[in-house]
Amino acid sequence: MNEATACEDTDKGLAPDGTILREGALDRAPGPFVPVVEAARDRIVGTFGATRLHSAYLYGSIPRGTAIPGVSDLDLLVALHDAPTGAERTVGEEAGAALDAAFPVIDGVGLLLDSAGALLGEVERHDGGFFVACLCTPLIGPDLAAQLPRYRPTSLLARETNGDLALALPRWRTMAAEAVTDEARLRLSRGVARRLVRTAFTLVMPRWGGWTSDLRRSAELFARFCPDHPERAAQVRAAAGTARTPSPDPAVLAMLIESLGPWLAAEYTAVHGVKAPRP
Repeated sequence: MNEATACEDTDKGLAPDGTILREGALDRAPGPFVPVVEAARDRIVGTFGATRLHSAYLYGSIPRGTAIPGVSDLDLLVALHDAPTGAERTVGEEAGAALDAAFPVIDGVGLLLDSAGALLGEVERHDGGFFVACLCTPLIGPDLAAQLPRYRPTSLLARETNGDLALALPRWRTMAAEAVTDEARLRLSRGVARRLVRTAFTLVMPRWGGWTSDLRRSAELFARFCPDHPERAAQVRAAAGTARTPSPDPAVLAMLIESLGPWLAAEYTAVHGVKAPRP
């Protein structure tokens, strides 16, 4: 084991008590992204207002400090006091599009809308709750993480975060069939690849006993803990590369959606079970 591998083995993203540490912070945002973060804060407050807005969060590469100008997107979660309406989802999409147009340093904006009550509820305790408590960085308002438990890298967490991959496959197949431009295939390949690498990682997460959101590292951990499936390890490594550098090649989408995806979904169900159904 070389020095870099040994360091990765000891750095498992855990607190001394074995719970998963929150992975991001506002002061980790690379300098070129600071103006867009400030603009996002103003835009969210202006869009939803104090009466509806409970809190907002950053997640992804910007608060982790790994964002690349012109390549990385801006990921936001907005928690409202009550369930978001269709109209609020529309204005949220418009706010994201306006930020994307105003700041060339980002390549796209993802804005998720939910209610504080849903994120704190029992159904979302090991999915949306974990997402807020460990993967999101507070941007506006009171932090919901204060009302959530500390999380460990367990099979329960694996099941509830990624145990619904089979439900995504039909939707991806439809989207792939309708993706007739390179731009559409680029975006789809990036989103699908990210999800598959994260699912591959959480498949082996309890055996490794830690947490990472780094896609390259996730692919290598999958390969290490699934030595009987070298062909799948190669596909997961390829997916990690596609997540970083998307491809418009239909063959890449076919590999992800028709080969790796179905295998991962079946393996995941066998190892961790199926995610609890949502309303």
